Amino acid sequence: MVEHIWQTYHKQLLSFIQQRVSDSSMADDILQEVFIKIHTRIDSLQDNKKIKAWLFQITRNTIIDYYRKANPLDGSLDELNDLEDEDEPIALQDIQSCIVPMIKSLPEDYRDALLMTELNGLSQKKLADKLHISYSAAKSRVQRGRSLLKEALSTCCSFEHDSKGRLIDYEKKSPSCDNCKDSNANC
Repeated sequence: MVEHIWQTYHKQLLSFIQQRVSDSSMADDILQEVFIKIHTRIDSLQDNKKIKAWLFQITRNTIIDYYRKANPLDGSLDELNDLEDEDEPIALQDIQSCIVPMIKSLPEDYRDALLMTELNGLSQKKLADKLHISYSAAKSRVQRGRSLLKEALSTCCSFEHDSKGRLIDYEKKSPSCDNCKDSNANC
């Protein structure tokens, strides 16, 4: 099973490590250590459907260990703090490539409202001014757009959330999701 995991995930894991560790030889060493941990802990995996989240958690913890060993007295390492406080789980990073195509597939009023507020950072008040609509109408468009986007995502994928409501894993319901088929998205 570990060999199958290696074939399937080693490139993704190495890329994840290289984004967080600048030394490429150290990244290779960390990857090797990750797979040693996977090999010794594979029996602790309780649900094979959650293997990707499990692998990336082991990888994240191994990187944290690397930074702690490198500077045991320096508790202010930016890299370590970024990893420990990482708000964006791997599943969320993967699914983000689907979001823009899904937003673009929404009806024009909702698409424009989400593109301007969520992606371009425009406040809902400024959205109302820009579209010459009431503030209440702008808020409604954004909320309805979010709702439609959530429905589109739920149609394509099943999601698993942690105790804080953050996305930790997802599984595609259909290999040819209509909302993602025109993109190179992973969802």
